[in-house]
Amino acid sequence: MRVVALEEHFTAPAIAGRIDRDAIQRRGYRPRRAPPSGPSPLELAPDLGAGRLRLMDESGITVQVLSNTGPGPDLVPGAAGVDMAKAMNNHLAEGVSRNPGRLAGFAVLPMCEPDAAAVELTRAVETLGFHGALINGTTNGKFLDDPSYDGLLSQAEALEVPIYIHPHLAPEAVRDAYYSGLEPGAGRVLEAAGWGWHSETALHVLRMVLSGTLDRHPRLKLIIGHMGEMLPFMMARADDVFKLDIDHLQRPISRQILDQVWITTAGIFTEPPFLTALLTFGIDRIMFSVDYPYASNTQGRAFLDKISLAPADMAKLTHGNADALLKLKIS
Repeated sequence: MRVVALEEHFTAPAIAGRIDRDAIQRRGYRPRRAPPSGPSPLELAPDLGAGRLRLMDESGITVQVLSNTGPGPDLVPGAAGVDMAKAMNNHLAEGVSRNPGRLAGFAVLPMCEPDAAAVELTRAVETLGFHGALINGTTNGKFLDDPSYDGLLSQAEALEVPIYIHPHLAPEAVRDAYYSGLEPGAGRVLEAAGWGWHSETALHVLRMVLSGTLDRHPRLKLIIGHMGEMLPFMMARADDVFKLDIDHLQRPISRQILDQVWITTAGIFTEPPFLTALLTFGIDRIMFSVDYPYASNTQGRAFLDKISLAPADMAKLTHGNADALLKLKIS
């Protein structure tokens, strides 16, 4: 069975090492606790070769669509950020070229420079053969509904490629208000994978709806991970409670999301959230992902082996939807 995973990450330490450490600290990065056994995720992420492919093979994963894990060029303003994004994308393209049937790419963009981000997206798609871009949350407190990103969104429409909105750490004011005053490790996880990442990504999508951004860009395709970042169980309520205050929108909230958003299973490997996603988004909008190396391929495969779907629906989940959305070449 062909299996495509598309929230899978890499890093290039020699390039990321150029980022000013003060900028990294201001953005809220804090050290992770190392697992008691086995390699840490950051030890696995740089590998674009044999080790990554071996772990894919062990779990029956055919293709990984790779994206840069932070910190990255979104922290670097000006020409330096543009150059770093180009270097990261070139590095990934070289890795993909060595294993074109197994690896594919999403671009990383210089989000501090919106016009340059649109240019780099075009280069990454048309020259490097990438399949879209992955954006890590907010940039300097701005969501993608900010008017400065209209050019980038229009270019994604013109290129017919999706933008993957990936979670990121909260802006400093939110971090201080919501996640401070806790044991450091617990506060870090609450802000990130334990809750904050997911609620903020849902907020990101809802802002794009409520601001009219998706109405202005009706051909824009978005991807979000983690079984829909809490949106599947909130869409009906959103339609209900917002109904008196959205006369400025052309479509209901849930209609916009279902028209323009695809979701992945990344990092969520239990049945209840999958069933909720299936009942709300439908099988045509759900794509398998692992969130490697922050989750293991073994976990992802065990989830696939556990759930029960008709063969045609399983094919959509494991590869069909991703192949169609990303226009992946099937060897």
